[in-house]
Amino acid sequence: MARNSAEPSKTGDAGAVRWSDYLDWVRAEMVRGVLGLTPEQQRTTRVPSGWTPLELLSHVLHMEQRWFAWGFLGEQVDDPWGDWDVDEPWRDGVDGRWQVADGVTAEELADRLEAVGARTREVLSSYALDTAGSTGGRFGEDPPTLEWICFHVLAEYARHAGHLDIVVELSD
Repeated sequence: MARNSAEPSKTGDAGAVRWSDYLDWVRAEMVRGVLGLTPEQQRTTRVPSGWTPLELLSHVLHMEQRWFAWGFLGEQVDDPWGDWDVDEPWRDGVDGRWQVADGVTAEELADRLEAVGARTREVLSSYALDTAGSTGGRFGEDPPTLEWICFHVLAEYARHAGHLDIVVELSD
């Protein structure tokens, strides 16, 4: 997995290339944070809401796939809500929580996340940022543009990266 720890260049290419670079960077930072913990720490919660670093890594993997493959491309995705213990958390609200099957390792999730990231890079190199997402996958009518999805996903990664930073600090 390409795990670049350097923030993308401030003089680099704009547009889709910059979105790809920033998504790669924050994705790699999250993987690095989780892999830097012991297996026990990866499965231990340190926050009142109860999530673990391993569950967070599974969540961002599924989240990115939901927005780009299932959402933007409208592709069929096996178990798009597989990071949740309810079928449709957006409908079920706060009743659900993140989950990871026993035996799944951080390394496995990191490899799967790299594959999702490669797919995202492919999407960003193939479509204009003002292209609207497909209907029929995640979206019904009025799907967002690719650029809106990029911003949303990067914002979600940023929030969760901050959460993970705190948990890593509490684990030290």
